[in-house]
Amino acid sequence: MTLVRLLTAGGFTIVVLAGCSILSLAVILDRCIYYWARSRVKRSDLMVNIRKELKKGSVEHALKICKNANTPFSEVVHSGVSFADHSEKEISNNMERAIVIETNLLEQHTAIVGTIGSIAVYIGLFGTVLGIIKAFNDIAASGTGGINVVINGIAESLVCTAAGLCVAVPAVVAYNYFIKRIDNFITDMELCASETMDLVKAKAK
Repeated sequence: MTLVRLLTAGGFTIVVLAGCSILSLAVILDRCIYYWARSRVKRSDLMVNIRKELKKGSVEHALKICKNANTPFSEVVHSGVSFADHSEKEISNNMERAIVIETNLLEQHTAIVGTIGSIAVYIGLFGTVLGIIKAFNDIAASGTGGINVVINGIAESLVCTAAGLCVAVPAVVAYNYFIKRIDNFITDMELCASETMDLVKAKAK
């Protein structure tokens, strides 16, 4: 049984799964590039530089370092340092808003991969069920057929389940990876917010 014949036997279900696969891969590639681009600076290195600049009283240079870093936690630090002359409540609120904004940017499109990972198997099973129904209907209509015909029909319909698994497994793995990366980013942002608050308070004394 050739691959072309198997894919043809899958019918429209294979087309749907192919579309899901392309969409999933596009999102995975986009998120991987985004996370890589925004994690080239370590949190500890950034905070060492910010601490040095604030001790020297160079707020503008500290803000410039944050902008050049271009990471989620550097944006949080920037939002705190830029409000250094405000009250502690205003500084805290501004950093919390920055964390929410950056978290939303990190989570962008990840739900698509999670959804595809959840439903791809069911789409494949749906195609398999339709294929089995069609196989038995064809046998009933022709009035002939033995075990070989039945097995052939079932084998062709099971390609949908296999295709569903091929789409779902990478999507689930990628989604779990994204969630872990996002959690790490959030942890870094919260730690930076706490440390920035301490630095700003120390500077104000």
